Amino acid sequence: MEFERENLKKAVLWEASGEDKKVQCKLCAHRCIIGDGKLGRCCVRKNMDGVLYSLTYAKVCSANPDPIEKKPLFHFQPGSPSFSIATMGCNFRCGFCQNWQISQAAIEDGRIDGQAISPEQIVTAAVRSGCKSIAYTYTEPTIFMELCADCGCLAKKHGLSNVFVSNGYQTKEAIDFAGKWLDGINVDLKAFSEDYYKRLCKARLGPVLDTIRYIARQTNIWLEITTLLVPGENDSDEELKKLADFIVNEAGPDVPWHISRFHPQYKYLDSVSTPISSLERAEQIGKAAGLHYVYLGNVPGSKSESTFCYNCGRVLIERFGYHIAANHIKNSCCPDCGTKIAGFEL
Repeated sequence: MEFERENLKKAVLWEASGEDKKVQCKLCAHRCIIGDGKLGRCCVRKNMDGVLYSLTYAKVCSANPDPIEKKPLFHFQPGSPSFSIATMGCNFRCGFCQNWQISQAAIEDGRIDGQAISPEQIVTAAVRSGCKSIAYTYTEPTIFMELCADCGCLAKKHGLSNVFVSNGYQTKEAIDFAGKWLDGINVDLKAFSEDYYKRLCKARLGPVLDTIRYIARQTNIWLEITTLLVPGENDSDEELKKLADFIVNEAGPDVPWHISRFHPQYKYLDSVSTPISSLERAEQIGKAAGLHYVYLGNVPGSKSESTFCYNCGRVLIERFGYHIAANHIKNSCCPDCGTKIAGFEL
């Protein structure tokens, strides 16, 4: 037991919970109460003799440069590479997960693969790769917060930004903890239905909405939102209108909304890919609700990958997939009408 603990990282954001060496994890909205020798719902945090440890700190399963647009973050240092890292595990159980091989392995068969790559090595690799940021992505970064925090603080010292790609299930305590070094986040707002979250993600809608509100209103973290449009599940006009209205009213019209095309994945193979017409309808709903920036994802070549001035219609950032052909923004403003364009280092 002592040898095992020497090779692990003591967790952040937890407290003792009653007797019998139980602990409560305070990272995500599940707020797991974990018995001695047991795992949390993410299966990568373990109570060992009344102390909570991260099992993934020295198990980095992915580390490579990516376009920041792949996150997707379109209004955050556009056109820049972001050094993207991940460890295995997740606190959701989405049957359509595109990264299920690494997000669900710890849950399904207890497998946690990866290499011991130190925060110093990660930041050095990011700098050498010409990246402007480090992205904690591919799986849920909240549950490898210890590695994120150590990398994030060191990254800031080297002039790098930090971004999360997240399901938005953080606690307020976790957001405040990360707020010291986190600059941007893309939150998956997967649907606007409690049934959808319960049935397809094994989670709840409310905490995700709380996260979006809190980040938008109480922090300086740049926020963008993504919704994967799954045919017959979250694509009704009524639900999309409620979702778009929520973003406008609770987060603000300047928050970009990415509407992403679904392709059958993992355990969700009986559906068809999202029709382009459904994506375009959702885009119209978002704009009608008052959102300034609505994008279509997984549709290479669509004009809706590009950024337009919501005031005069001028094309500002021309995109094809993850490639930026041109960026016409001047001093964060439209060069034609002078409208301020929201974002981080545009």
